[in-house]
Amino acid sequence: MRLSGIGVGRAVATGPVRRMPDPLPEPPEHETVADQDAEVARTRSALQQVAAELTERGARAGGDAKNVLDAQALMAEDPTLVDDVIARIENGRTGQRAVHEAFFEFQVMLVGLGGYMAERATDLGDVAQRVIARLTGVPAPGVPESDTPFVLVARDLAPADTALLDLDKVLALLTRDGGPTSHTAILARARSIPAIVGVGDADSLRDGQQVIVNAGTGAIDVDPTDQEVAEAKALIEERRAAANAPITPGALGDGTKVQLLANIGGAKDAAKAAELGAEGVGLFRTEFLFLDSKSAPTVQQQKEQYVAALKAFPGKKVVVRALDAGADKPLAFLNDSEEENPALGLRGLRVLREHEDILREQLTALAEAGAETEADLWVMAPMVSEPEESEYFVALARELGIKVPGVMVEVPSAALLAEQILESADFVSIGTNDLTQYTLAADRLLGTVAGFQDPWHPAVLRLVAEVGRAGRAAGKSVGICGEAAADPGLAVVLVGLGATSLSMTPAALADVRAELLTVTKEQAEARAKAALGASSAAGARAAAAALAETAAA
Repeated sequence: MRLSGIGVGRAVATGPVRRMPDPLPEPPEHETVADQDAEVARTRSALQQVAAELTERGARAGGDAKNVLDAQALMAEDPTLVDDVIARIENGRTGQRAVHEAFFEFQVMLVGLGGYMAERATDLGDVAQRVIARLTGVPAPGVPESDTPFVLVARDLAPADTALLDLDKVLALLTRDGGPTSHTAILARARSIPAIVGVGDADSLRDGQQVIVNAGTGAIDVDPTDQEVAEAKALIEERRAAANAPITPGALGDGTKVQLLANIGGAKDAAKAAELGAEGVGLFRTEFLFLDSKSAPTVQQQKEQYVAALKAFPGKKVVVRALDAGADKPLAFLNDSEEENPALGLRGLRVLREHEDILREQLTALAEAGAETEADLWVMAPMVSEPEESEYFVALARELGIKVPGVMVEVPSAALLAEQILESADFVSIGTNDLTQYTLAADRLLGTVAGFQDPWHPAVLRLVAEVGRAGRAAGKSVGICGEAAADPGLAVVLVGLGATSLSMTPAALADVRAELLTVTKEQAEARAKAALGASSAAGARAAAAALAETAAA
């Protein structure tokens, strides 16, 4: 039997299935407690114990996982949430029902805010499940423990679960829900875990069943033969050898250059990206310098962070995105007011124009950092919708000393007007995550519409092709900096559509580099043409794959 989904990366794995327990059922609504004071004390204790457990797990995990788990620990002891839980108990609810209602209500509010805040809703739900499990005396949902390696099967994974996966035990991930830009897919790609998401029949898999997981094809072979297992193990060895191959500049098989760049969030990521063979940085997300601040960091504080990152890439291109914040990432000093539809609200360059002093300070800090380092600094504006916005940003950036200013193409209007935008901008970079959600009217953080969040969709590819055409006509760089660039098969298509550089999580560089070397420019353009002719994301993926198989034969 063969199941299928959306593969993340190109890795292959084989082993027995271990299923992740389903979420706990909703606590009964009409149960009562005899002693409310005792119930309050019991629930406070459960919240504190979960917070302590998350903090301890974070300390063991370290790195980004520690940040995720520390944030969850704070949620468990958030005074507003705790007060809400206690009030519900005093109104007759059991501790577990009070936790369920209070946390769920807050989750709904976070999802309504969209963007960065909506991402925290999943974390909050995970905390609630852990507290309810402790109150009811059952094991907390989470990754099952095992003495032997296994393929993890789940409906979906909380970020904390993915961040803490034991890579010596978890061979691969299979999830029923999620798309190519879901949190699970992004973290799996960053940690180089073979994964297939959106597997509709994942619930049919049983503990102990043997499977072969091929992320490159998105296929799961269930109960394979000995011969199929032997072939899979041979593929695994081939991939291990490819991963250890010498790092070379990105190029197609005919020598056509394609810059392979890294997406980073700060100086700590830069060194690792350089080590993994990034030829520079295609997306430096600067909002992480601002998100935890009650006031805007000073020019000097920003400059120090920028210098640290730029020093990792002497003589190489580093593309910095100006602060991408606003209604979907509320900042007290920028815009903390609620909007009914924040994804379509005052965000990116729109909010920076409302607070030009913040933009001026950031551009000044970047210009000074660029002058003090040997990196080739490029700076781009987020959420540009029309040529006038490009003209505004480019003029201001040049005034403040930025030598190479450009803009991001994240909304359909910018893609359709790319030719006019490139009259002012020195380059454009396509953010495929947002471009996909705006093209298909599907919030990329909502699981209910995850099936639409697929950058292989021909509508998205046609917009990319329009930008590629404009870039060729103007003789200017067209980069890709969304998750689409990390998909090796899609990377070939994007180059065929006119992309001159690809930026991705550093862990994906080896796979993409190897895949590009298997095609010529003519073949990449042929796959792009085939994908454009499809009527669905699945059809585009299949059309490109068919040409790849023909070439391989």
